[in-house]
Amino acid sequence: MNALPVIPTPVNEPILNYGPGSAEKKALKARLAELKGREVDIPLTIGGKEVRTGKTSDCNPPYDHARKLGRFHKGGPKEFKAAIDAALRARREWAATPFQARAAIFLRAAELLANDWRWTLNAATMLCQAKTAHQAEIDSACELIDFYRFNVKFAEMIYQQQPQSSRGTWNYVEQRPLEGFVFAVTPFNFTAIAGNLPTAPAIMGNTVVWKPATSTTYTAHFLMQLWKAAGLPDGVINMVQGPAGELSDACLSHRDFAGLHFTGSTGVFNAIWKKVGDTLPGYKTYPRLVGETGGKDFVVVHESADLDAVATGLIRGAFEYQGQKCSAASRAYVPDTMWPKLKKRLADELATVRMGSPEDFRNFFSAVIDRKAYDSIKAYVDHVKKSKGEARIVIGGKCDDSAGYFIEPTVVEAKRPDAKTMCEEIFGPVLTILPYAHKRWQETLRVCDKTSPYALTGAVFANDRRAIETARETLVNAAGNFYINDKPTGAVVGQQPFGGARASGTNDKAGSLVNLQRWVSPRTVKENFDPPRDYRYPFLSEA
Repeated sequence: MNALPVIPTPVNEPILNYGPGSAEKKALKARLAELKGREVDIPLTIGGKEVRTGKTSDCNPPYDHARKLGRFHKGGPKEFKAAIDAALRARREWAATPFQARAAIFLRAAELLANDWRWTLNAATMLCQAKTAHQAEIDSACELIDFYRFNVKFAEMIYQQQPQSSRGTWNYVEQRPLEGFVFAVTPFNFTAIAGNLPTAPAIMGNTVVWKPATSTTYTAHFLMQLWKAAGLPDGVINMVQGPAGELSDACLSHRDFAGLHFTGSTGVFNAIWKKVGDTLPGYKTYPRLVGETGGKDFVVVHESADLDAVATGLIRGAFEYQGQKCSAASRAYVPDTMWPKLKKRLADELATVRMGSPEDFRNFFSAVIDRKAYDSIKAYVDHVKKSKGEARIVIGGKCDDSAGYFIEPTVVEAKRPDAKTMCEEIFGPVLTILPYAHKRWQETLRVCDKTSPYALTGAVFANDRRAIETARETLVNAAGNFYINDKPTGAVVGQQPFGGARASGTNDKAGSLVNLQRWVSPRTVKENFDPPRDYRYPFLSEA
């Protein structure tokens, strides 16, 4: 190909509003009805082939236990080995595929998703993950489209980074895919993460074994179909489901394991890291470990802050998608002078929040993802109810699993900064607020910094610029994504690269060039056009 194609300049996908009578609302409701009307039999996808083992589990909406969306097949050691072998077989041809051809596949996936596939992925996300139409739209449509359009541009930028050449030589850098396969492990809460973690390495020429969250295999199935429709070759991404420990052992103990792209709990990531360390002598190359893990995301409010902005930021930041976002506001520090008015404002606003099925577009709030999550979150609520002097529930707190896994938006008032719900990750609709003496701004910032081992997202609300700067400096290592007068959620690809450090992960910033750089191994090449023909240097002469 005698051309140097340029990737189109990406722009963020516009968010549709699904207003009354809108074309997008009609289209989405029609696709919801279509998907609800059929049960899907979901195979493993290995080397492009559908594999059905007969060992199945049902897919049920979190908000309606009685309904069945379909079933998925589970693999074992035989299937796990086959998936790894398929990825390794596909590697040579995929790595040799010209970048413009690889890029075209994902640009096409973005275009398909921006059109009719939008309704399919959004509807699947609503049914499977209990997201509202708006939360599905910003996730499974807009963010994922952005990942595909921006990531190929970031890849182009990486390839364009080249060294200087002196006269008579030509120096250049080749960005080689990793030598082996990449293991991608994705969470339940974002379809965009599930759609990005396997594809980011693939864009750079790697092949992948992908383990989606068990609770969202239904949505993952449609992602596989989207990639196939976009022209992704067989074996580049292999989707497997089954016992997580067994699959992890199969991948992490393999000589050709070259990288991990992970989003999940800190505990699981720590266990993986230890396993990799123990297995290090058996690997062909040092594996790349990229992980985004837990968070105990904060909001710190200064006495100069706007009350309405704080209330809105807390409600949206803590309770959109039932608080099941890595970035969700989970703890807040509010001046004692503001707390009485803010508490009333939160109570009044949350009283208007409708909870129920996401299929009813009037609902702001739905069920948490599954039984395990429900029991875990409820245990924190019960702990507060039983605690003496540590904290108390001031709003919400009701839990009901009779039809779905419903937990009300819950606001807890903590009496001390080390209260259990101020420190531990809950990953649900529980916001704990600590009123602090309004004159102790700097002290409160230091408490916030030291309270949690995590450092994912955080926000400060203030109109006093000196207070903002003090917070920005004091909390410099407390959050990888820091927000000023905004909620700590809603990072946009190309605008706010996402990720945190400390116990929140490796901070390899999804939605940026930094992440793509992790999936290549550079080779520097020097070509000499006129090589020397005598070993002697001029300094050897005495004349």
